[in-house]
Amino acid sequence: MNEKIGVVLLNLGGPDSLEAVEPFLYNLFSDPDIINFPGSFLFRKWLAKLISSKRHPRIQEQYKQIGGKSPLKDFTLGQAKLLEEKLNEKFPAKVYAAMRYWHPFTEEVLDELEKEGIKKVILLPLYPQYSKATTESSVKEWKKHLKLRNNTDIEWTLVEYYYDFPPYIDACVERVNQGLERFPADNHDKVDILFSAHGTPMKLVREGDPYSGHICETVSAVMKRGGWTNPHHLCFQSKVGPQKWLTPSTPDAIDDLAKKGSKLMLAVPIAFASDHLETLFEVGIEFRHLAKEAGIEQFEVTEGLNYSGKFIDALAQLVLNKAENFEPKSALANN
Repeated sequence: MNEKIGVVLLNLGGPDSLEAVEPFLYNLFSDPDIINFPGSFLFRKWLAKLISSKRHPRIQEQYKQIGGKSPLKDFTLGQAKLLEEKLNEKFPAKVYAAMRYWHPFTEEVLDELEKEGIKKVILLPLYPQYSKATTESSVKEWKKHLKLRNNTDIEWTLVEYYYDFPPYIDACVERVNQGLERFPADNHDKVDILFSAHGTPMKLVREGDPYSGHICETVSAVMKRGGWTNPHHLCFQSKVGPQKWLTPSTPDAIDDLAKKGSKLMLAVPIAFASDHLETLFEVGIEFRHLAKEAGIEQFEVTEGLNYSGKFIDALAQLVLNKAENFEPKSALANN
Protein backbone atom coordinates (compact mmCIF):
# COMPACT_ATOMS: atom_id res chain seq x y z
CA MET A 1 0.00 0.00 0.00
CA ASN A 2 1.74 3.15 -1.28
CA GLU A 3 -1.05 5.72 -1.04
CA LYS A 4 -0.99 7.69 2.20
CA ILE A 5 -4.00 6.96 4.39
CA GLY A 6 -5.47 9.59 6.69
CA VAL A 7 -6.70 8.44 10.09
CA VAL A 8 -8.95 10.80 12.03
CA LEU A 9 -9.40 10.16 15.76
CA LEU A 10 -12.85 11.38 16.80
CA ASN A 11 -13.33 12.70 20.32
CA LEU A 12 -15.56 15.12 22.24
CA GLY A 13 -12.78 17.58 23.07
CA GLY A 14 -12.45 19.79 26.12
CA PRO A 15 -11.65 23.40 27.01
CA ASP A 16 -7.95 24.20 26.65
CA SER A 17 -8.17 27.15 29.05
CA LEU A 18 -10.53 28.44 31.74
CA GLU A 19 -11.78 31.06 29.27
CA ALA A 20 -12.78 28.28 26.87
CA VAL A 21 -15.10 26.58 29.37
CA GLU A 22 -18.22 28.62 28.57
CA PRO A 23 -17.99 28.40 24.75
CA PHE A 24 -17.15 24.70 25.04
CA LEU A 25 -20.31 24.13 27.09
CA TYR A 26 -22.32 26.19 24.61
CA ASN A 27 -21.13 24.01 21.73
CA LEU A 28 -21.90 20.87 23.74
CA PHE A 29 -25.46 21.83 24.62
CA SER A 30 -26.15 23.18 21.11
CA ASP A 31 -25.77 19.66 19.72
CA PRO A 32 -29.21 18.21 18.80
CA ASP A 33 -27.87 14.76 19.72
CA ILE A 34 -27.37 16.07 23.29
CA ILE A 35 -30.39 18.37 23.75
CA ASN A 36 -33.26 16.63 21.99
CA PHE A 37 -36.89 16.67 23.06
CA PRO A 38 -40.10 17.63 21.24
CA GLY A 39 -39.85 21.20 20.02
CA SER A 40 -36.29 21.69 21.26
CA PHE A 41 -35.12 22.88 17.83
CA LEU A 42 -37.13 26.06 18.38
CA PHE A 43 -34.99 27.26 21.30
CA ARG A 44 -31.97 24.93 21.51
CA LYS A 45 -29.45 27.75 20.99
CA TRP A 46 -31.13 29.90 23.62
CA LEU A 47 -31.17 26.97 26.05
CA ALA A 48 -27.50 26.20 25.34
CA LYS A 49 -26.62 29.82 26.08
CA LEU A 50 -28.58 29.72 29.33
CA ILE A 51 -27.06 26.43 30.52
CA SER A 52 -23.49 27.40 29.61
CA SER A 53 -23.73 30.82 31.25
CA LYS A 54 -25.12 29.35 34.47
CA ARG A 55 -22.86 26.29 34.66
CA HIS A 56 -19.49 27.63 33.56
CA PRO A 57 -18.39 29.26 36.87
CA ARG A 58 -18.81 25.96 38.72
CA ILE A 59 -17.18 23.95 35.92
CA GLN A 60 -14.27 26.41 35.81
CA GLU A 61 -13.63 25.74 39.51
CA GLN A 62 -13.52 22.02 38.76
CA TYR A 63 -10.99 22.53 35.97
CA LYS A 64 -8.85 24.62 38.30
CA GLN A 65 -8.47 21.53 40.48
CA ILE A 66 -7.07 19.43 37.60
CA GLY A 67 -4.63 21.95 36.15
CA GLY A 68 -6.77 24.75 34.69
CA LYS A 69 -7.79 22.98 31.47
CA SER A 70 -8.90 19.66 30.04
CA PRO A 71 -6.01 17.28 29.31
CA LEU A 72 -8.11 15.57 26.64
CA LYS A 73 -6.62 17.47 23.69
CA ASP A 74 -3.05 16.75 24.78
CA PHE A 75 -3.80 13.08 25.36
CA THR A 76 -5.59 12.72 22.03
CA LEU A 77 -2.82 14.45 20.06
CA GLY A 78 -0.29 12.27 21.89
CA GLN A 79 -2.26 9.15 20.98
CA ALA A 80 -2.37 10.35 17.37
CA LYS A 81 1.43 10.72 17.30
CA LEU A 82 2.02 7.27 18.80
CA LEU A 83 -0.50 5.67 16.46
CA GLU A 84 1.04 7.36 13.42
CA GLU A 85 4.47 6.02 14.35
CA LYS A 86 3.02 2.52 14.72
CA LEU A 87 1.12 2.65 11.42
CA ASN A 88 4.08 3.96 9.45
CA GLU A 89 5.85 0.70 10.20
CA LYS A 90 3.25 -0.88 7.86
CA PHE A 91 2.18 1.79 5.36
CA PRO A 92 2.24 5.60 4.85
CA ALA A 93 -0.24 7.20 7.24
CA LYS A 94 -1.02 10.56 8.82
CA VAL A 95 -3.12 10.66 11.99
CA TYR A 96 -5.26 13.63 13.04
CA ALA A 97 -7.61 14.43 15.91
CA ALA A 98 -11.05 15.96 15.27
CA MET A 99 -12.92 17.21 18.32
CA ARG A 100 -16.68 17.64 18.42
CA TYR A 101 -17.01 20.63 20.75
CA TRP A 102 -13.61 22.37 20.84
CA HIS A 103 -10.43 22.77 18.81
CA PRO A 104 -9.23 21.13 16.65
CA PHE A 105 -12.65 21.00 15.00
CA THR A 106 -13.60 18.76 12.08
CA GLU A 107 -13.27 21.61 9.58
CA GLU A 108 -9.69 22.25 10.75
CA VAL A 109 -8.80 18.61 10.13
CA LEU A 110 -10.38 18.73 6.66
CA ASP A 111 -8.16 21.73 5.90
CA GLU A 112 -5.11 19.64 6.83
CA LEU A 113 -6.27 16.66 4.77
CA GLU A 114 -6.65 18.93 1.74
CA LYS A 115 -3.16 20.37 2.22
CA GLU A 116 -1.71 16.85 2.41
CA GLY A 117 -3.69 15.72 -0.61
CA ILE A 118 -5.05 12.73 1.27
CA LYS A 119 -7.98 11.05 -0.47
CA LYS A 120 -8.58 7.98 1.70
CA VAL A 121 -9.61 8.44 5.34
CA ILE A 122 -10.39 6.07 8.18
CA LEU A 123 -12.48 7.54 11.00
CA LEU A 124 -11.54 6.02 14.35
CA PRO A 125 -13.72 7.14 17.28
CA LEU A 126 -12.11 7.18 20.70
CA TYR A 127 -15.47 5.93 21.91
CA PRO A 128 -15.11 2.12 22.08
CA GLN A 129 -18.87 1.76 22.66
CA TYR A 130 -21.23 3.18 20.04
CA SER A 131 -23.78 5.83 21.00
CA LYS A 132 -25.89 8.35 19.17
CA ALA A 133 -24.50 11.00 21.54
CA THR A 134 -20.85 10.25 20.72
CA THR A 135 -19.90 8.34 17.57
CA GLU A 136 -23.04 9.21 15.62
CA SER A 137 -22.80 12.89 16.54
CA SER A 138 -19.15 13.07 15.45
CA VAL A 139 -19.85 11.28 12.16
CA LYS A 140 -22.77 13.62 11.43
CA GLU A 141 -20.39 16.55 11.93
CA TRP A 142 -17.87 14.96 9.55
CA LYS A 143 -20.51 14.38 6.86
CA LYS A 144 -21.90 17.90 7.29
CA HIS A 145 -18.55 19.55 6.65
CA LEU A 146 -17.75 17.27 3.72
CA LYS A 147 -21.04 18.31 2.15
CA LEU A 148 -20.34 22.01 2.76
CA ARG A 149 -17.02 21.66 0.90
CA ASN A 150 -18.43 19.36 -1.76
CA ASN A 151 -15.43 17.11 -1.03
CA THR A 152 -16.86 14.11 -2.80
CA ASP A 153 -13.37 12.91 -3.85
CA ILE A 154 -12.54 11.92 -0.27
CA GLU A 155 -13.26 8.26 0.31
CA TRP A 156 -13.80 7.40 3.94
CA THR A 157 -14.75 4.51 6.13
CA LEU A 158 -15.59 4.18 9.82
CA VAL A 159 -14.57 1.95 12.69
CA GLU A 160 -18.01 1.92 14.31
CA TYR A 161 -17.08 0.36 17.67
CA TYR A 162 -14.64 -1.99 19.38
CA TYR A 163 -16.20 -2.56 22.78
CA ASP A 164 -15.31 -6.28 22.73
CA PHE A 165 -12.14 -6.16 20.58
CA PRO A 166 -9.64 -8.40 22.42
CA PRO A 167 -6.61 -6.04 22.15
CA TYR A 168 -8.75 -3.22 23.61
CA ILE A 169 -9.94 -5.52 26.39
CA ASP A 170 -6.29 -6.41 27.12
CA ALA A 171 -5.48 -2.71 27.57
CA CYS A 172 -8.35 -2.35 30.06
CA VAL A 173 -7.25 -5.46 31.96
CA GLU A 174 -3.74 -4.07 32.27
CA ARG A 175 -5.07 -0.88 33.89
CA VAL A 176 -7.18 -2.87 36.37
CA ASN A 177 -4.18 -5.01 37.32
CA GLN A 178 -2.10 -1.87 37.85
CA GLY A 179 -4.85 -0.47 40.06
CA LEU A 180 -5.08 -3.62 42.16
CA GLU A 181 -1.34 -3.44 42.81
CA ARG A 182 -1.95 -0.32 44.94
CA PHE A 183 -3.74 -2.45 47.54
CA PRO A 184 -2.01 -4.74 50.06
CA ALA A 185 -1.17 -8.02 48.32
CA ASP A 186 -3.13 -10.13 50.80
CA ASN A 187 -6.26 -8.02 50.16
CA HIS A 188 -6.37 -8.02 46.35
CA ASP A 189 -9.30 -10.42 46.19
CA LYS A 190 -11.27 -8.36 48.73
CA VAL A 191 -11.30 -5.21 46.59
CA ASP A 192 -14.65 -4.21 45.09
CA ILE A 193 -14.07 -3.38 41.42
CA LEU A 194 -16.41 -0.52 40.52
CA PHE A 195 -16.80 0.05 36.77
CA SER A 196 -18.04 3.61 36.29
CA ALA A 197 -19.29 4.50 32.81
CA HIS A 198 -20.62 7.77 31.48
CA GLY A 199 -24.40 7.61 31.73
CA THR A 200 -26.98 8.39 29.06
CA PRO A 201 -30.67 9.31 29.31
CA MET A 202 -33.03 6.32 29.36
CA LYS A 203 -34.74 7.97 26.38
CA LEU A 204 -31.75 6.92 24.26
CA VAL A 205 -31.96 3.36 25.55
CA ARG A 206 -35.67 3.17 24.68
CA GLU A 207 -34.85 4.46 21.18
CA GLY A 208 -32.48 1.55 20.66
CA ASP A 209 -29.14 3.19 21.39
CA PRO A 210 -26.67 0.27 21.84
CA TYR A 211 -24.32 2.03 24.27
CA SER A 212 -25.58 0.51 27.53
CA GLY A 213 -25.48 -2.99 26.07
CA HIS A 214 -21.97 -2.41 24.74
CA ILE A 215 -20.84 -1.24 28.19
CA CYS A 216 -22.20 -4.38 29.82
CA GLU A 217 -20.38 -6.56 27.29
CA THR A 218 -17.12 -4.63 27.80
CA VAL A 219 -17.31 -5.14 31.57
CA SER A 220 -18.06 -8.86 31.14
CA ALA A 221 -15.16 -9.27 28.72
CA VAL A 222 -12.73 -7.41 31.01
CA MET A 223 -13.70 -9.49 34.04
CA LYS A 224 -13.44 -12.75 32.08
CA ARG A 225 -10.10 -11.80 30.54
CA GLY A 226 -8.72 -10.60 33.86
CA GLY A 227 -9.68 -13.80 35.64
CA TRP A 228 -10.28 -12.03 38.96
CA THR A 229 -12.66 -13.41 41.57
CA ASN A 230 -13.36 -9.96 43.03
CA PRO A 231 -16.92 -8.70 43.37
CA HIS A 232 -17.55 -6.23 40.56
CA HIS A 233 -20.26 -3.67 39.88
CA LEU A 234 -21.33 -1.45 36.96
CA CYS A 235 -22.66 2.05 37.60
CA PHE A 236 -23.09 5.32 35.72
CA GLN A 237 -21.89 8.88 36.26
CA SER A 238 -22.10 12.44 34.89
CA LYS A 239 -25.88 12.84 34.86
CA VAL A 240 -27.08 16.21 33.59
CA GLY A 241 -30.63 17.54 33.71
CA PRO A 242 -33.95 16.20 35.06
CA GLN A 243 -34.42 13.23 32.71
CA LYS A 244 -34.12 9.67 34.01
CA TRP A 245 -30.67 8.27 33.24
CA LEU A 246 -29.08 4.84 33.43
CA THR A 247 -28.83 3.50 36.98
CA PRO A 248 -27.41 2.88 39.48
CA SER A 249 -25.51 6.14 39.72
CA THR A 250 -21.90 5.86 40.84
CA PRO A 251 -22.47 7.85 44.07
CA ASP A 252 -25.41 5.57 44.96
CA ALA A 253 -23.34 2.48 44.22
CA ILE A 254 -20.48 3.69 46.43
CA ASP A 255 -22.87 4.46 49.29
CA ASP A 256 -24.67 1.12 48.93
CA LEU A 257 -21.44 -0.91 48.92
CA ALA A 258 -20.13 0.99 51.93
CA LYS A 259 -23.33 0.22 53.86
CA LYS A 260 -22.83 -3.47 53.02
CA GLY A 261 -19.35 -3.35 54.57
CA SER A 262 -17.03 -2.68 51.64
CA LYS A 263 -13.73 -1.15 52.78
CA LEU A 264 -11.54 -1.45 49.65
CA MET A 265 -12.66 -0.09 46.29
CA LEU A 266 -11.05 0.26 42.87
CA ALA A 267 -12.92 2.63 40.56
CA VAL A 268 -12.45 1.83 36.87
CA PRO A 269 -13.70 4.63 34.57
CA ILE A 270 -14.73 2.29 31.77
CA ALA A 271 -15.50 3.63 28.27
CA PHE A 272 -13.18 6.62 28.71
CA ALA A 273 -10.18 6.42 26.36
CA SER A 274 -8.31 9.22 28.14
CA ASP A 275 -8.31 10.95 31.48
CA HIS A 276 -10.27 14.21 31.60
CA LEU A 277 -12.69 16.06 33.91
CA GLU A 278 -15.01 13.09 34.41
CA THR A 279 -12.18 10.81 35.54
CA LEU A 280 -9.76 13.21 37.24
CA PHE A 281 -12.26 15.42 39.05
CA GLU A 282 -15.58 13.58 39.21
CA VAL A 283 -14.13 10.16 40.06
CA GLY A 284 -10.71 11.11 41.42
CA ILE A 285 -11.84 13.95 43.69
CA GLU A 286 -15.64 14.00 44.15
CA PHE A 287 -16.25 10.26 44.36
CA ARG A 288 -13.09 9.73 46.43
CA HIS A 289 -14.48 12.20 48.98
CA LEU A 290 -17.88 10.45 48.94
CA ALA A 291 -16.18 7.09 49.50
CA LYS A 292 -14.19 8.38 52.45
CA GLU A 293 -17.30 9.92 54.01
CA ALA A 294 -19.14 6.62 53.54
CA GLY A 295 -16.44 4.65 55.36
CA ILE A 296 -14.36 3.23 52.48
CA GLU A 297 -10.82 2.86 53.86
CA GLN A 298 -8.95 2.74 50.54
CA PHE A 299 -10.36 4.13 47.30
CA GLU A 300 -8.21 3.97 44.17
CA VAL A 301 -8.86 5.00 40.56
CA THR A 302 -7.31 3.32 37.54
CA GLU A 303 -5.36 5.47 35.11
CA GLY A 304 -7.04 6.21 31.79
CA LEU A 305 -5.86 4.29 28.75
CA ASN A 306 -4.02 7.44 27.67
CA TYR A 307 -0.63 6.38 26.26
CA SER A 308 -1.00 2.66 27.05
CA GLY A 309 1.09 0.67 24.60
CA LYS A 310 -1.59 -2.02 24.51
CA PHE A 311 -4.25 0.58 23.67
CA ILE A 312 -2.16 2.12 20.87
CA ASP A 313 -1.57 -1.40 19.52
CA ALA A 314 -5.33 -2.01 19.60
CA LEU A 315 -6.03 1.20 17.67
CA ALA A 316 -3.35 0.28 15.12
CA GLN A 317 -4.89 -3.15 14.58
CA LEU A 318 -8.34 -1.61 14.07
CA VAL A 319 -6.90 0.72 11.42
CA LEU A 320 -4.96 -2.09 9.70
CA ASN A 321 -8.11 -4.20 9.55
CA LYS A 322 -10.02 -1.33 7.92
CA ALA A 323 -7.19 -0.44 5.55
CA GLU A 324 -6.99 -4.01 4.27
CA ASN A 325 -10.74 -4.07 3.58
CA PHE A 326 -11.32 -0.44 2.67
CA GLU A 327 -15.00 0.06 1.79
CA PRO A 328 -15.50 3.76 1.12
CA LYS A 329 -18.59 5.60 2.30
CA SER A 330 -18.03 8.66 0.11
CA ALA A 331 -21.57 8.37 -1.25
CA LEU A 332 -22.87 9.08 2.26
CA ALA A 333 -21.19 12.49 2.33
CA ASN A 334 -24.15 14.08 0.59
CA ASN A 335 -26.82 12.38 2.71
